[in-house]
Amino acid sequence: MSRFRFAFNPIWLQAAIAFLLLGGAASAQQYDLLIKGGHVIDPGNEIDDVMDVAVSGDKIARVAKDIPSDQAKKTIDATGLYVTPGLIDLHAHVFGYSGWLWPDDTHLLTGTTTVVDCGGAGWRTFETFKETVVDRSKTRVLSFINVVGAGMVGTESDIDDMEHEKLAAKIKEYPGLIVGIKCAHYGRKDYYNLEQAAKAGNLAGVPMIVDNSILTSNDRDTETKLLKYFRPGDIHTHMFNDRHLEIVNRFTGKIQPYMYEARKKGRLFDVGHGSGSFVWPAAHKAMEQKFYPDTISTDLHNSSIFTTKADMPNVMSKMLALGMPLQEVIFRSTARPAQVISKYPEIGTIGEGKEADIAVLELEKGIFGFGDSWKKKKLTEQRLRAILTVRAGKLVFDEKGLGFPEWDTAGEYERIP
Repeated sequence: MSRFRFAFNPIWLQAAIAFLLLGGAASAQQYDLLIKGGHVIDPGNEIDDVMDVAVSGDKIARVAKDIPSDQAKKTIDATGLYVTPGLIDLHAHVFGYSGWLWPDDTHLLTGTTTVVDCGGAGWRTFETFKETVVDRSKTRVLSFINVVGAGMVGTESDIDDMEHEKLAAKIKEYPGLIVGIKCAHYGRKDYYNLEQAAKAGNLAGVPMIVDNSILTSNDRDTETKLLKYFRPGDIHTHMFNDRHLEIVNRFTGKIQPYMYEARKKGRLFDVGHGSGSFVWPAAHKAMEQKFYPDTISTDLHNSSIFTTKADMPNVMSKMLALGMPLQEVIFRSTARPAQVISKYPEIGTIGEGKEADIAVLELEKGIFGFGDSWKKKKLTEQRLRAILTVRAGKLVFDEKGLGFPEWDTAGEYERIP
């Protein structure tokens, strides 16, 4: 008989069985996150139905009906909520301008996973912008680089700081990060800034985004600006501020014929709400005639965040109030802006294999008041509200604690270290 005996111990056996069972369960949990039962609106993939969305690592792993919960390490019940691609804000200020805001503090909690800084950096200040904001943000931060070398740190009417070849070279140095050129706040009586931006854009293959005014003091008008100086794919922001575009004839209330011509020739129009660039009369007349914005954006800065409260759900809610269908609102906040900056389908979709940027939104019912730049209020019966944000597979905002485990009170004090 052997000198060594194995002493049977039921506690060891139970531990071994538990280890095997847990190992089997872990192997079955092929997803890190599962968002179940939400109404998925993904215009790029033509999905508009109650579906489940599974995430593995930083990628969308599967979008389908009735994915079993036991296949995921964490399951979130999104019943009654809308699940969309992460929102894309084409006009934000996160650098350079004195009113800039840190994107992680202001955008992630609104379902917005991508922001495009609109003109804060120029070719001479871009490296500082990249090091201090782009590389340090959880939010995906892209750039419409300013036509002025110093960006908004400088003077945007400074024609001596507009060098289109150096601007184009900087854009080529960061393809995909610099997605276009910003022209704004130009006080001279000409279109020189647009000419320089177009030259650089032609060399680098990117559009420009513009917010030059049409005040009589600067001798500029909407028709000349759009049809002579804009190229196909160029964007005019602040479309519902009649100091920048005369969309509607002030005497007849009808859309100006040159606006239809501009759109036919590929000129694009962006909301760019801000604190001073959205007025109900202009928006109402345009939307009533189905002259919708191509893209929905905020022009969010440290004034608009407190006055008009123009974050993405706020501006999207205003589009709903003006008669735009929900599916169109989502399209113009996700897939369409991604297309405009040549980033689709890299972003703007929750297609399988794409980076997992997801917004979960609630369409609340009630009576809500929304203000414009003239401090005029419009009452509506519904509004969109961000409930949860996933950025690159990570749950970064969860207003209602949908992803939190239930609090177990049993032995709570004994577990305090």
